[in-house]
Amino acid sequence: MGSAMAANLAKAGFQVQGYDVVPNRRNVDAISEIDAPVVITSLPSAQALHAVARALQHKCVVVETSTLPIEEKEKARAFLKSKGVVLLDCPLSGTGAQARVKDLVVYASGDRKGFLKAKPYFPGFSRAHYYLGEFGNGSKMKFVANLMVAIHNVSAAEAFALGMKAGLSPQAIFDVQANSAGASRMFQVRGPMMVKGNYDDATMKNEVWQKDMKIIGEFAARLGVPTPLFDASAEIYKAAMAQGYALKDTGAVCAVMEKLAGVRR
Repeated sequence: MGSAMAANLAKAGFQVQGYDVVPNRRNVDAISEIDAPVVITSLPSAQALHAVARALQHKCVVVETSTLPIEEKEKARAFLKSKGVVLLDCPLSGTGAQARVKDLVVYASGDRKGFLKAKPYFPGFSRAHYYLGEFGNGSKMKFVANLMVAIHNVSAAEAFALGMKAGLSPQAIFDVQANSAGASRMFQVRGPMMVKGNYDDATMKNEVWQKDMKIIGEFAARLGVPTPLFDASAEIYKAAMAQGYALKDTGAVCAVMEKLAGVRR
């Protein structure tokens, strides 16, 4: 996700400094060397966010795009504020594949002056952005979005399994249903994988998705909101993990559904 965003920002004419723990994915050797007025973070964990916060050495606006617990982002925001750094909560809607073609949506929240400073950079890596007000609202919107993604992805897999067991070809299912009333963005994005039955080119790995699922489940539980469809879909993702699809795309839930249905390709 981060490398695709950086590449698109560079194509859009921005001067990009990039740091990654993998040496061949960076053009600066340390986070402390970064001196950009706006820093965009795309990170795998809260621990990584706190490490970046400790390493930043200059006043800037940080656009934090990761899907993490709000309380962890709040801790980082408070710490960075003491250093004169503004942290914005700006999760993204979209997959790694969508990031490559700038098909991302930014859910921005936090300090409005900081948002206005960061705003000119958003078109460089996204197709749309929304300012949602107080810090944390961006993550709340992302949790809502990912809840729907989780359900729609499994819904697509269930539909493919039903159609194939009934004798329809997966290609025909996709071609027709992609234009139907029941289609979803997830059907359109992951349907081609489900047609081929190949999930190697992961836009979101199942093992990473487990982190997002846990965050959403805990968020809903704290609010006392029942999530029966989300809870049911979570079991299918767990089955995908158990069946060896941890490093495959989450579209592999289709393989799980095919196995449950006794579908043979």
